[in-house]
Amino acid sequence: MSLTISRASLADLEALATLFDAYRQFYRQDTDLDGAQHFLRARIDREESVILLARTVGDGSAVGFTQLYPFFSSVRMRRLWVLNDLFVAATARRMGVARALMEAAHAFAEETGAAGVQLATERTNHEAQALYDDLGYVRDDDFWTYEFSLNTSASTDRSTTNHERR
Repeated sequence: MSLTISRASLADLEALATLFDAYRQFYRQDTDLDGAQHFLRARIDREESVILLARTVGDGSAVGFTQLYPFFSSVRMRRLWVLNDLFVAATARRMGVARALMEAAHAFAEETGAAGVQLATERTNHEAQALYDDLGYVRDDDFWTYEFSLNTSASTDRSTTNHERR
């Protein structure tokens, strides 16, 4: 499958929101296309994340995306990117889209002088784990991840949510 991968902009919002809504449903969330558009618009407007969008060459169909959030390592004294979201439409799976998005994320991280890319995934997501292993990611067995969740169910600001699990 021939692809173009580019940084998403507001011009891509409709296609991107459709993929993002499907991504959330994959992780057992109710569909919320309006919420997806609002959330993504805020991320793009505020430049809080970098979203790479994969489109097919020819018809330009949006078939996948990855979203990266910046953070910093005090120990390394450098920026890292958290690859928080990676999704490929069901019709485009097993065609190299996820690998191409991951490689584009790596290139972006290198261009920005980052120390690396980090990600987390569900323990049962064996297909994604196989890709990460193949790309040279190393699973961290030394540190435990903790999360303190706040009650956001009554939140009126839909631009912030709890961290979704991959």
